[in-house]
Amino acid sequence: MFFLLASFMMVSLTMSKQQTIKVNLPVASSAQSDFKPDMINLAVNATGDVFFDKTSTTLPELDRKLSERFGKDPATPVYISADVNTRYADLVKVLDAAKRVGFTKVAFNVKPANAAAQPK
Repeated sequence: MFFLLASFMMVSLTMSKQQTIKVNLPVASSAQSDFKPDMINLAVNATGDVFFDKTSTTLPELDRKLSERFGKDPATPVYISADVNTRYADLVKVLDAAKRVGFTKVAFNVKPANAAAQPK
C-alpha cells in the first residue's frame, strides 16, 4: 500500500501542464519533453502574431514583459513555439527579444519525430 501511495505522489508531482496556444510544431528527432511551471512560453502563429503565455502581445510589449520576468529570475528558461508555417523572420524577432533582454536558456518547442503523424 505504501508503494502505491509513494508511486502516485511521485507521478503527480512531476506532472505539469504547458500553457501555450495551439500551433503546428515542426518535428525533430532529438526532441524531449521537459516542461516546468517556472518557465516562459512564447509562441508565434503562422500569421506572425506573438503570444506571451497565451496572451497576444506586440513586440515592444513583449520586451517589457520579458524585462520584468528577467528582473525576477534571470535563469528562467524561455521556450518558443512556432507554427511550422511561421515566417523565419517573425521567429527571429521573438528569439532576438529574449536574447536582447538577457535570457540565456532559450529553446524551441518541437514535436518528437515518433509522435508526429506523417501524412502520406
